[in-house]
Amino acid sequence: MHWVSNSLGVPVEKPIFETNSRTMVRILLFFIFSALLARSSWSQGLTQANEQVGIVYNRETTFNMRLTTNRGFVPGMEFGRLRTYYKTTYFHISLGEIKHPKEQRQSADPILSRSFRPYIFGKQNNVFVVRSGWGVKRYFSEKAKQKGVAVGISYAIGPSLGLLKPYYLAICYPDPDSPGDCRIFHEKYSAENANLFLDENGRIKGASPFTRGFGEMGFRPGANASIAFHMDWGAFDEFVKALEIGAMVDVFPKKLPILVSEENQRVFLNFFVNLQLGKRR
Repeated sequence: MHWVSNSLGVPVEKPIFETNSRTMVRILLFFIFSALLARSSWSQGLTQANEQVGIVYNRETTFNMRLTTNRGFVPGMEFGRLRTYYKTTYFHISLGEIKHPKEQRQSADPILSRSFRPYIFGKQNNVFVVRSGWGVKRYFSEKAKQKGVAVGISYAIGPSLGLLKPYYLAICYPDPDSPGDCRIFHEKYSAENANLFLDENGRIKGASPFTRGFGEMGFRPGANASIAFHMDWGAFDEFVKALEIGAMVDVFPKKLPILVSEENQRVFLNFFVNLQLGKRR
């Protein structure tokens, strides 16, 4: 018990438990308010985390459209598996053409320009290459913590198959039945027609139709590798929108006979820009 004054100023006794109960009520209300505030903050943080993480995808498939510095276009596909936020492994396959750095396109005979295409002087073979390989994309930071562009690097290595298609030219031969005229024959390079195939004085009228030579293809095994700076927009989206800027190299055991020249190569280095569009699931 303790003493307090009433409204008339007369001391009266007041139970101690009554004073303590009021204090306990205040403390209880304080803890309830604190708990409600903490719960609200935790729920808000969880909602934001869920918004950042989004749907968890396991795989992605993209179409690649790669432009190279040798004026080439390399379409392809990529099949990826999302291991973690930081890492995606993938398999890729593509088809492109390897060109000699010294190729120079020349105009067809102006009189026959409607019949023949511009040609590349001294070209012996078109070389198409089927590239495949296994690669990794590594992001510099966790994608779930970024709502903008996820940046990182990608690198890949794998086997290639070179397809050599003979390059045909339309060559003019004198017509014995009509002096001053000529007959057009479509020929690929050989030791027998080397003087005509490499004639710069008007015997070449233009390139033969592109389909010529497909039945005479040869094969050359090789390897390819690439490394690129990777930028991925919409890291949480179902649709993939990414851009890569990098370098690629093709290597073959022997020199590829692209030109009738000793300067043919077996190692080809190109820089590229690659646009990727696809879908995650």
